[in-house]
Amino acid sequence: TREPICPVRYISNRSSGKMGYALAEAALNAGARTTLISGPVHLEPPSGATLLQVETTEEMLAASQAAAETADIFIGAAAVVDFKPTSVSDTKIKREGVATTTLDLVPNPDIIASIANSSPRPALVVGFAAETNDVETYAREKLRGKSLDFIFANDVSNTAIGFDSEYNAGVLISAESETPMQVSSKRVLAETIIEALSKQLS
Repeated sequence: TREPICPVRYISNRSSGKMGYALAEAALNAGARTTLISGPVHLEPPSGATLLQVETTEEMLAASQAAAETADIFIGAAAVVDFKPTSVSDTKIKREGVATTTLDLVPNPDIIASIANSSPRPALVVGFAAETNDVETYAREKLRGKSLDFIFANDVSNTAIGFDSEYNAGVLISAESETPMQVSSKRVLAETIIEALSKQLS
């Protein structure tokens, strides 16, 4: 997602969206009716998916809540911006004559926790934990703290499988199991994740 600062600047992160798009394609190939809620990315959506394009975290939350009402599985793979400016300038912020500036931020809503604690709730709510250290520890904390059924944990400090890479690896964690997934293309990894979730759902 993106959070505007002024008409020409915004806060975002380094995610390409490739993992989320691969998951949508894998779900379609598995026979699922699939809604892809996407922030601004430079990717071609898989044919057959219902595409909902959003920009801010608030917009993604609203789209997610609406889609989750009829979903069996909700996968939160988006790299959501955790904070947003307390105010947005109506005009471009100029640098001339400014030695320093301060940007005040407030937390954005927690989309995946909101879906996991909603009623009615999808049968499976799956989160992603993109971490740079203590990856599995933080992932388990998120699994419990956000009331998730599964979480996929990966180490984005590894540039070979981090942001914008064609590859990924990690571990799919639930309260009862841990399934390590070795380095593979995001497409293959997505198929493995969807297969595991389908088995759990059935």
